[in-house]
Amino acid sequence: MIIKIVTILILITIVGSLFSALLFLLKDKRGSDRTVKALTMRIGLSIFLFLGLITAAHFGYIGHTL
Repeated sequence: MIIKIVTILILITIVGSLFSALLFLLKDKRGSDRTVKALTMRIGLSIFLFLGLITAAHFGYIGHTL
């Protein structure tokens, strides 16, 4: 159950980072790198989530349900 909660929280954070990057892109003028930092954080969180789910499946914390 804890894996589901953590996964959902990370997904919400990823979507929030994506929308913050959109807002930075629309509002910031030239010379700001906040959009790049927000998108970099989104990519990092996505990779972390993917590797975490692969690791959890490998060790049996999550599995197949029929």
